[in-house]
Amino acid sequence: MKRYGYKTGILIGLSLFAAGCFLFVPAANTMQYAFFLGALFIVACGLTILETAANPYATLLGSPETSTQRLNFAQSFNGLAAFLAPVIGGKIILADSPLDDTALKAMSEQARNTYLLSETSTVKLPYIILGLVILIVAIIFFFTKLPDITDKEEGGKRSVFAALKHKHLSWAVVAQFFYVGAQVCVTSFLVLFATKAAGISEKDASWYSGAAGLAFMMGRFAGTAIMKYVQPPKLLAIYAVACIVLSLVTILGSGIITLYAVIGIAFFMSIMFPTIFALGVKDIGADTKSGSSLIIMSIVGGAILPPLLGYISDKTGSIQYGYVVPLICFAVVLLFAWKGHQHTETATEVLH
Repeated sequence: MKRYGYKTGILIGLSLFAAGCFLFVPAANTMQYAFFLGALFIVACGLTILETAANPYATLLGSPETSTQRLNFAQSFNGLAAFLAPVIGGKIILADSPLDDTALKAMSEQARNTYLLSETSTVKLPYIILGLVILIVAIIFFFTKLPDITDKEEGGKRSVFAALKHKHLSWAVVAQFFYVGAQVCVTSFLVLFATKAAGISEKDASWYSGAAGLAFMMGRFAGTAIMKYVQPPKLLAIYAVACIVLSLVTILGSGIITLYAVIGIAFFMSIMFPTIFALGVKDIGADTKSGSSLIIMSIVGGAILPPLLGYISDKTGSIQYGYVVPLICFAVVLLFAWKGHQHTETATEVLH
């Protein structure tokens, strides 16, 4: 992106995303788990490049004062997709009555292979459709005349990590690490939490999972609207406090109220990713691309912190106690909103 600009980065990201989707077809034909992982890896590479490019691009296309609001609005449609995808994808991909291991072992090898091939083939259509849609978006984006913002840098040879000289960016990297860790903890363990803490069936718990996705989407749209009247750092702090309080309810409460608290967390954590991102890359000039990359790299928190929640739950015998992990994460986000986002230095390089 330093050499060719944001638009090229976005097009590369979309192309890799589409290629990964199409690779699900041969993956389904081979029925090899490693092939599916390879396709997912390429999709993830495309999404990472796409988000590294698209997020700062959205913040720079317009007034700096409304950059956070613009990014929250753009990412609100992320929430819409998160709500719709499991519903639509589940209808197409998931079987109504999948055979268990005992039934599979009782089948002949030919019958078993035929059944497994029919099951894996269900992923072909949705991923082909998704890949085609992404390609169409890439083609439209290619031919659309949009400003390709570049930086006045000397050869673009500066290290990516040199951007960490901006203290508020460093804070944003840390805050994003903990936020994404909290988000994955809350969303990944929701069904298990519902069955263990609230005592409801997995089937009923799936509806609450959908409700959390809906709350997440509504939270982003609501947050975008509220930012017209409340400064993003202040709103981020308010939402972080709400998440901390609700996390305490999930830990100390009992019954269905704890599940409602988790859904409430989904609503209030919704604005955190785009708001942390926008505040982190604000006014860092030619370091914007590097800063964007560093913040996106910090989503590795979503891989590191959930196992910690699981470990605490296993050791204590209660999944509720594991929610001390997102509680601490939201406290870090609160610190960023209170102090960490503040900065006094100004960018020496000028964007054009």
